[in-house]
Amino acid sequence: MTLWQRPATADDINQAHTGTIMDVLDIKITAVEDEALVGTMPVDHRTHQPMGYLHGGASVVLAETLGSVAANLTLASNQAAMGLEINANHIKGVKSGLVTGRAVPLHRGRSTQVWEIRLTDETGDLVCISRLTVAIKTF
Repeated sequence: MTLWQRPATADDINQAHTGTIMDVLDIKITAVEDEALVGTMPVDHRTHQPMGYLHGGASVVLAETLGSVAANLTLASNQAAMGLEINANHIKGVKSGLVTGRAVPLHRGRSTQVWEIRLTDETGDLVCISRLTVAIKTF
């Protein structure tokens, strides 16, 4: 059973976000699983902090992107999810390669949703864990 009300492929989602921060940071949705949304972001000059490690803010951008896109895919066409709060714990520094994020729902209510987003490095080690709360707006 899938949780998506607006079925989309990874390519559909990537194309719909052309010209956004996803382009700037080269964030790519790589999989739409039955119960999760998965995406990647390179760790390079665009996402580094001055000491050469993945910037915590870049990790948060990836986490919020995955959680927000996922939340919106679970809603009816007359609804939208908008971020209320996000937090992140940065667990491990990364200097290069790709980080992969996986967003899964913790709570899907009528007026709010809460998503957990885990970012891992290419070896599978946890880099960052984030929790995103979104408000559900009906139009």
